[in-house]
Amino acid sequence: MKIEEPIMRSMVMKSEAVKKREQTLVKMAARDVKVFYGEAEALHGVNLDIYENEVIAFIGPSGCGKSTFLRCLNRMNDTIDGCRVMGDIRLDDQDIYDPSLDVVLLRAQVGMVFQKPNPFPKSIYENIAYGPKLHGLAKTHADLDVIVEQSLTRAGLWDEVKDRLDAPGTGLSGGQQQRLCIARAIAVSPEVILMDEPCSALDPIATAKVEQLIIELSDNYTIAIVTHNMQQAARVSNRTAYFHLGDLVEVDQTPELFTNPKNQRTEDYITGRFG
Repeated sequence: MKIEEPIMRSMVMKSEAVKKREQTLVKMAARDVKVFYGEAEALHGVNLDIYENEVIAFIGPSGCGKSTFLRCLNRMNDTIDGCRVMGDIRLDDQDIYDPSLDVVLLRAQVGMVFQKPNPFPKSIYENIAYGPKLHGLAKTHADLDVIVEQSLTRAGLWDEVKDRLDAPGTGLSGGQQQRLCIARAIAVSPEVILMDEPCSALDPIATAKVEQLIIELSDNYTIAIVTHNMQQAARVSNRTAYFHLGDLVEVDQTPELFTNPKNQRTEDYITGRFG
């Protein structure tokens, strides 16, 4: 895969940033994570550290396990019948599969943005206010107003919707709906944001806005993103992890992985020989 010049410059800048971040905290740690759907093993002993305030991209061909692993990080696989997760996953050194852990609170700490925008069938305001109300984050209506404005502002949506907060969220364009879902995720003050192909249903202009938002949000949040688009991974991520047939084949700083992969399977994928 030929990486374009502006993307290469961006990758070099992110490479320097991640060197600093690697000296900071490990936000999430996965050790020997295996996932089974019935008797079929979908992930084979994945080991990965995710650093605080980094953007890490998961790439690989369809069915390689990248989305399965992403869903392990906030226990979304719990909702799938016949799915079993083995191994150890920790958030700030706390076992997220501890039976005593409140999964609702975990999913507030580790928010998720899905492939297809899924705003609630409520107003724009209520889409953002729902989570803070549920978790008791606002004592007064004025507090709620502040959270809604701040969340929409961070998602780059406030100026576009501030005069129609009572309008249904489903009435927004696809790109706006996805940014609304990101605003909804950050309204409950998460520590980690998971994104599963967040731009696959968007046009190029909306995609560019979401990508810029991802980069900006990494100042305050740890972000893991699944993407089939390798150029997108190059544009937004500090590090990239390549998955293949349930294995985590290689993880490295994004510029290094795309220009000097260590594993032949990674090189074959990024050069288009397969996948």
